Amino acid sequence: MAFENLSEKLQNAFKKLKGKGKISEADLKVAMREVKLALLEADVNFKVVKDFIKSVSDKAIGSNVLESLTPAQQVIKIVNEELTALMGTEASKLNFGSKSPAVIMMVGLQGAGKTTTSAKIGGILKKQGKRPILAACDVYRPAARKQLKVVGEQLEIPVFSIDDCNDAVKIAADAVSHAKHYGNDVVIIDTAGRLHLNEELMDELLNIKNTVEPSEILLTIDAMTGQDAVNVAEAFNEKLDITGVVLTKLDGDTRGGAALSVRAVTGKPIKLAGQGEKLTDLDWFYPDRMASRILGMGDVLSLIDKAQQAFDEKQAIELEKKIRQQTFTLDDYLEQMKQMRKMGSFTDIIGMLPGVNKKALAGASFDEKKIDRIEAIITSMTKKERANPSIINSSRKKRIADGSGTQVHDVNQFLKSFEQMQKLMKQFSNPKKMKRAMGGFGNFLR
Repeated sequence: MAFENLSEKLQNAFKKLKGKGKISEADLKVAMREVKLALLEADVNFKVVKDFIKSVSDKAIGSNVLESLTPAQQVIKIVNEELTALMGTEASKLNFGSKSPAVIMMVGLQGAGKTTTSAKIGGILKKQGKRPILAACDVYRPAARKQLKVVGEQLEIPVFSIDDCNDAVKIAADAVSHAKHYGNDVVIIDTAGRLHLNEELMDELLNIKNTVEPSEILLTIDAMTGQDAVNVAEAFNEKLDITGVVLTKLDGDTRGGAALSVRAVTGKPIKLAGQGEKLTDLDWFYPDRMASRILGMGDVLSLIDKAQQAFDEKQAIELEKKIRQQTFTLDDYLEQMKQMRKMGSFTDIIGMLPGVNKKALAGASFDEKKIDRIEAIITSMTKKERANPSIINSSRKKRIADGSGTQVHDVNQFLKSFEQMQKLMKQFSNPKKMKRAMGGFGNFLR
């Protein structure tokens, strides 16, 4: 996960300040040196690091320690505020302008994930009630148009393409005209990328910009490119005056320096961040939440957002009723598992909780395949068995194991865990006991 090493190094630096009744300038200088090295190792731009350290140091030395905080907590608070400011302070939404259709122009180097990201943005806007259309204007990369059509079809978003035309400017203009005629209110233009920056690429992009007058020009940047991302951002911004940035591959084993550098260098906001390969793995970028995760404080707000997207309100009310009445069945449990999986992997979800030790989590990660096994076990049961597991005898267990491709002891372990959870459901209001109940399933997933 992006920032994992940076997060660990920053937390280690702050540990040395904890327990001190008062922090001297010498203590602060040592801590800031470690923070500086951590940021540089994370591939954050040198000038950005220099300005950041100066700003934190000036505020830390000149601030009064809040009564409710220790000196170390006060320093962490200042670092958190400065990290947030570095990445843009507030979330920045898309600008659709006053004209219809609004045009969003996607730019960037080849391999940054621009085509897939174009479709992902379309998916987000569709959920918001928009009627987006994707325009296939990458006329150079083999199979680029086909790729856009495939992802567009998966998200049920129309794709405008002129397969026998290699004039990207004409395709873009025709896509806008097509959208006006058919009532699409947003046109997302997937433009061509190159392996390296060159004038030919920039001139074509500039011609498209001047022709369709986009309300947004979003630069797609691969977060794993490190310092190169800053150079790319500067070049695109200088030529096209981009309106925002989309960071991709933030879920990879990357230093993450791009996220901390691009905003400071270009002055343009990071609007969206991709953290997975699924077509739903694109979220709005919240600087304050990202800063919180970097400092090991978790990201509860994003976790709540994911839960709200995944869970149906009526289902949640019905679930609460069943828990109170102790009528929670295996069918209900299967449905909740499906809802949970919409939120992402269990490891990612737990990683959003405050105070979670990332290294310990990595060493005890959940086996997602076992979740598939649980689903197979439940779906191999009859309706009566799912409603009343107590009727499942030895012969039934053998049949369920054979049907699910598991062993009898797997079925026994799962049923025992479910029985334990049912016993404690009536004490749902007691957090400690509920934690014990869920712990049985946690052990089964390891």
